[in-house]
Amino acid sequence: MNTYTPDKAVEILTNYLDETKRRKTPERYAILDAVYEADGYFSIDEIGVILERRNFRVSRATLYNTIRMFIDLRLVLRHSVQNSTRYEACLQDDNPCRQVCTMCGSVTELYMPEIVRVVENTKLRRFHRDGFALSIYGVCSSCLAKRNRRMGKESKTRNKKP
Repeated sequence: MNTYTPDKAVEILTNYLDETKRRKTPERYAILDAVYEADGYFSIDEIGVILERRNFRVSRATLYNTIRMFIDLRLVLRHSVQNSTRYEACLQDDNPCRQVCTMCGSVTELYMPEIVRVVENTKLRRFHRDGFALSIYGVCSSCLAKRNRRMGKESKTRNKKP
């Protein structure tokens, strides 16, 4: 995956808009700036809040359409986590690895140099690799403990005789 700085992201967006003869609207650049200001994973609503704090209002449709464009340009990654969609700027990590709790939706970044090395050294046939992302889905220890406590209580109430 390409590692972008906010300046590099602006350059990529500007080049794309020039090549496709699309307008360079202040909304697109404001949304890009908000994306790269967001800390880690974010939702469309959180980007809207960042823009509102700046007294910059954009419609929900503009937010969704612009984020979709950023995904196509690989400036943003989309993640489906626990019945919701979260986004991430492609800025911080090359080849991110993460663990995702399927119960609470928490995401934890993992440092996995062995995996990165194996993927990078894998020869691909008739395919140019730009990067990769690895998500390991499971249940975090907090959710597992809650689930086990709940199941323990349920089995105790079932085993009681009236």
